[in-house]
Amino acid sequence: MAPARNDELFNSGHEPVAVKPKPITQGRLMHRSLVQQPSMVKSAEGINLRLAGGQTVIDACGGAAVALIGHANEEVIEAMAAQARKVSYVHTQAYTTQPAEELADAVLSGNRHGLERAFFVCSGSEAVESALKLARQYHFERGQPQRLHLIARRQAYHGNTMGAMSVSTVGARKVPYEGFCYPHVSHVSPAYAYRCQRRAESEAAFTARLLAELEAEFQRVGPDRVVAFIAETVVGATAGCVAPPRGYLGGVRDICTRHGALLILDEVMCGTGRTGTFFAFEQEEGVVPDIVTVAKGLGGGYGPIAGVLVHEGVVDALRSGSRAFNHGHTYQAHPVACAAALAVQKIIRRDGLVERCARLGGELGRLLREELESCRTAGDVRGRGLFWAVEFVKDKGTRETFEPAQRFGLRIQERAFEKGVALYPGAGTVDGTRGDHVLIAPPFTTTEEQLGQICRKRKRRKRRKRKRKKKKKKKKKKKKKKRKRKKKKKKKKKKKKKKKRYTRGKTWD
Repeated sequence: MAPARNDELFNSGHEPVAVKPKPITQGRLMHRSLVQQPSMVKSAEGINLRLAGGQTVIDACGGAAVALIGHANEEVIEAMAAQARKVSYVHTQAYTTQPAEELADAVLSGNRHGLERAFFVCSGSEAVESALKLARQYHFERGQPQRLHLIARRQAYHGNTMGAMSVSTVGARKVPYEGFCYPHVSHVSPAYAYRCQRRAESEAAFTARLLAELEAEFQRVGPDRVVAFIAETVVGATAGCVAPPRGYLGGVRDICTRHGALLILDEVMCGTGRTGTFFAFEQEEGVVPDIVTVAKGLGGGYGPIAGVLVHEGVVDALRSGSRAFNHGHTYQAHPVACAAALAVQKIIRRDGLVERCARLGGELGRLLREELESCRTAGDVRGRGLFWAVEFVKDKGTRETFEPAQRFGLRIQERAFEKGVALYPGAGTVDGTRGDHVLIAPPFTTTEEQLGQICRKRKRRKRRKRKRKKKKKKKKKKKKKKRKRKKKKKKKKKKKKKKKRYTRGKTWD
């Protein structure tokens, strides 16, 4: 396979790019693209971003579903400053800090679903990497060193570090690293109803087929060789807010338990309240994972922080064995980042923002469906809480995608940005190459009026389009009428001329 060009690598994943970017002319910062300059943000407050050029943009995607409580929250800023004055950094091999201990208590309060311990790192990729290593160590401690294999799903994104990327299937991002990733990984079909459920197939039959495929994969690999099955509870940026069908995750849990493999749920994007419950898996009856990863919404963007939440069964295995997790980072449980995340979580709980997210999510879904009902290219509108996506198609009936070269999702992002709304575009929705979508994931503090503004931006475009269409139609009608009148006049003239000729040649007695 020929190596992808830089612009392909930059744009064919699922991350937003600079809208109408300018060539890089100065500065030494290495951006993701070496040829495109991202938009400069001068300040941010609430749900608004203010750009260097003076434009104000509504942050309708919270960055990357990160800004849960909006930008420039004074309470969080003060908590960070206070912690920096006390203890800005210590190494966790020898020390701990109050905000780190309190954050673990806050996230796991009430011993949620048997999750006993929290391990804090700096990013979602690090959290997934840690979870994979922890799962492997769990089996090693229990005398099962032959367990080396990981099962994941296609159309999944779990991070950019080597282990996390190995269990992911994001086309262009993996091209330079083919053959360099972890080899003991296999993938099964995604629980992606819009694309994978057959036309005459019921939801129950679709679920049964997916579970049968997973069971078959366990048998192919050898059940006693599987470390874990990893999946995003609600698929985030890669396929665009794809929730599992009823009974799917419960069935996955049963298969993992039966074969002694761990279940890792990646809630880096969909967790910490984003879908209307603190954990997205809480909406799936009877599902208790062994390890959960959270990140983006944990600190709400105020500090680089992510978490690995571990079930008591896994902790017990380590406690009975080596009595340590053989893994760590220099900036693990960073005091200032933990203070920021603790302040964010306190605000969310105090102000009932998870419940608000669930309520506003219903309104956002209604507005999107109402606005996009007549849109010929909006194939599917889906989501939970304040985590929604629109998948675009060329033909609603056949669900045919646009050509990748058209970059339809990016064009939608550009158009929205021109109107003052920042969306999160995705490409390769269907199979890593074909398909386009955009994410809408505003902060939990967004008002109903602001939700209306986000959706009405499109409405205004629609009105203008209708007006132009009407004007065009009127003009066409006028032209047609004029042509008809002209034709009639010409015909009349011709008739008159003929009559005159006949009269002139006639003789009278």
